[in-house]
Amino acid sequence: MNPNQKIILNTGNRRIRVALSLSIAILMIFGLRLFQLQALDAPQLAATAAENRTRTLILPAQRGEITDRNGAPLAITVDARNITVDQTMVIDPVGTAQSIASITGVEKEILIPELTGDKKFNYVLKQISPDQWIQIRDLKLPGIFSEKTTKRIYPGNTIASSTIGFIGGEGKGLAGLEYGFENELAGSQGEVTVEISAGGRPLPSGIASEKKPVPGTGIRLTIDRDLQFVAEQALAERVEFAQAKSGTLVAISPKTGKILALANYPTFDANNPSDAEEGVTVNHALVDAYEPGSTAKVMTLAALLNENLASPETPFTIPPVLKRPGKTFHDHEPHGTLRLTLTGVLAKSSNIGTIQAAEIMGPQKFNEYLLKFGVGQKTGMQFPGESKGRLPKIEKWSQTSFPTFAFGQGYMVNAVQIASMYATIANNGTRINPTLIEGFVMPNGEYQPAAEPERTEVISENAAKTLIEMMETVVSDEGTAPLASIPGYRVAGKTGTAQVVDPACKCYSRDVIASFIGIAPAENPEIVVAVAIHHPKNGRYGGLLAGPVFKQVAQYSLQKMNVPPSVGKPKGYSVEW
Repeated sequence: MNPNQKIILNTGNRRIRVALSLSIAILMIFGLRLFQLQALDAPQLAATAAENRTRTLILPAQRGEITDRNGAPLAITVDARNITVDQTMVIDPVGTAQSIASITGVEKEILIPELTGDKKFNYVLKQISPDQWIQIRDLKLPGIFSEKTTKRIYPGNTIASSTIGFIGGEGKGLAGLEYGFENELAGSQGEVTVEISAGGRPLPSGIASEKKPVPGTGIRLTIDRDLQFVAEQALAERVEFAQAKSGTLVAISPKTGKILALANYPTFDANNPSDAEEGVTVNHALVDAYEPGSTAKVMTLAALLNENLASPETPFTIPPVLKRPGKTFHDHEPHGTLRLTLTGVLAKSSNIGTIQAAEIMGPQKFNEYLLKFGVGQKTGMQFPGESKGRLPKIEKWSQTSFPTFAFGQGYMVNAVQIASMYATIANNGTRINPTLIEGFVMPNGEYQPAAEPERTEVISENAAKTLIEMMETVVSDEGTAPLASIPGYRVAGKTGTAQVVDPACKCYSRDVIASFIGIAPAENPEIVVAVAIHHPKNGRYGGLLAGPVFKQVAQYSLQKMNVPPSVGKPKGYSVEW
């Protein structure tokens, strides 16, 4: 072998050794990496793999139902579906959008941006019906999935909508009882972790873990759906007739304090609250306060009778005007000197006579009775946004406060408060805090009655019965509300035409609130109905505008409750002396 051959052989052997060494090194690296993957990183990799093939889904809790006193549904929850998308899997966003649009009715231009991009998860549409989802699912559109959800439905549309309220897009109450009782109604959501296929769809047998949702508590209201419907219709017709801005109605059982109807007009469809005009979704019967005007005169007379300082036929001489420090007072219509009894003062709604009657007991005692009747205090109904009204402390009364308060000006109440004051008189002088809640249906289906409301004696039974007999003259031909009379039943009540304060000038404007509050049957009261027509243009007086609404609602209620016609006649106290 020559030297050149030795050099070539040595060079070849060296290359083989280098190649062999490199091969061994590479194999060792792969071996170490394989050991790391199989032994050291296996738990982490397994967890990552599991995470990539699982998805956690929210299981919404069934929101509690809201029903009327008889179980008729007012707010219910139904099954629905949210459409979701993995945008990276969508092949044809425009075509997919067109397919979904043809089933749901949503414009495809709205859907295309939700389908386009690189998001692994995005919402396309929320709360479609299960039937719509089945149609979409059967199209087997790439990247399109769904999740279970629920949808709130209000079967009555406008019925009691300002009382029930509504929920928002996130499923939480935004107004009314839906907002006020959110914690009770909502329940607790659950969640489920499921395995998904390579195509991103949940595997039927791939549930890894599950936490079941807890349904919400249902609420049974004191409202009667049928009476509520009649009340809303009657109120709407009269507001339109009067060309008024708005109206409220409260129907209450005086023996229990339970509110049977609570109406506002204009109203709105709780299924589409975004379509409502500004301010319409507010429950004005509870949230707004106003000066009650002449309807509050009954409290002045109730105090006087209860203190035995006057009787139904106590005589009063009513001058054309009454001068008091700081102000001269008039009645609503000019007149000469009148000779009215206390009953006549009520029947004719004399401001001057009411001031004279109040002065017999003085401001201190009068203020005590206003507080006993609940003026300036919340009703205890726990309704969100409820106004407590306004009654200045007696130390802050001006020299004109006492006489103006006597006939219902200068302090403020909401519609439920004034209805409750009449219910107190109708309940033999015992005040029962008004309530909207009959009871609760617990998640396990058990019914739990609401706690008994607080009761307070305000005036004696004798004073209450006497006052009601006096109030019967208001709906007679001699009174201010003959249109409120109900054939076959004795009715007691009081009209009001309250002036409205203009915030701009802090003075009384030409606008009024025409109201009537009635009790029926007068001899054994079963219902109190308070009606207020705000800012009417066609007419001004409560007897004319609000009286017929009372008649329609009270008459329906008496028939529905099978209340027998009245027996006997009112005492017929003298109006003049």
